[in-house]
Amino acid sequence: MIESAERDRLIIVLVAPRNPLNIGAAARAMSNFGFSRLRVVNPYEVAFREARSAVGAAELLQRAEEFGSVADAVADCGLVVGTAGVGAREPQHPVRRLELGARLIRRALARTQVALLFGSEKFGLTNEDLSYCHWILHIPTQAEHESMNLGQAVAVCLWELAREARAARRRSAGPRPASSDDLERLTSLLLEALELSGYVNPLTAASTRLKTRRLVRRLALKERDAMVLTGMLRQILWKLRGEQAYVQDRDPAGTPPSSR
Repeated sequence: MIESAERDRLIIVLVAPRNPLNIGAAARAMSNFGFSRLRVVNPYEVAFREARSAVGAAELLQRAEEFGSVADAVADCGLVVGTAGVGAREPQHPVRRLELGARLIRRALARTQVALLFGSEKFGLTNEDLSYCHWILHIPTQAEHESMNLGQAVAVCLWELAREARAARRRSAGPRPASSDDLERLTSLLLEALELSGYVNPLTAASTRLKTRRLVRRLALKERDAMVLTGMLRQILWKLRGEQAYVQDRDPAGTPPSSR
């Protein structure tokens, strides 16, 4: 079984939940399997207030943390996993089936906090939400009934995480993964460098932002490597900003200020 300390490192994140019954069912599933850390991002306020009276999970819901964005909700996590049905859409992330995905999450819990994201009942996780994820966890279902109720999806994932499995023997703890906050800082610096260098097309800037964020997370960087890359990018940006300021300070004829 998953150990108590590792259970405390798993954070369930509900993004824009709307139905109080589903929120309550998700919280009860957490209580059933011994998980207690719940975060909600932009919940429908009436539904969340009503859900907090859920039988058997009121205390857990009272302790739930509210956030205004996915970035803030997962900032302190070293692994961020989104849940989504694959269906007809082409995923932009690695997709792990539940059995393998749960095994990878258990291994990560030995050394870092893990955020497991569930989207709203109506739309699921958006591409923007998924851009903060390292990979997607997929629950295999019948094609004609691919969509699962929010509470059911949470329960199935937590059951798989909590059950005893020989294949889930824990590895010895290695270097700590970079947190989501570390990766977002690195992503922001990289995007700024791309903009200053002229790489980013204003017409496709939003798409470039999502692609860059996904790329950085696919690298699976360790904390110390992210720090090194962040330092490199800061130096590059310092140089780029200096060159840009020099160019802007020349007169139309191209004469530098020191020669005027």
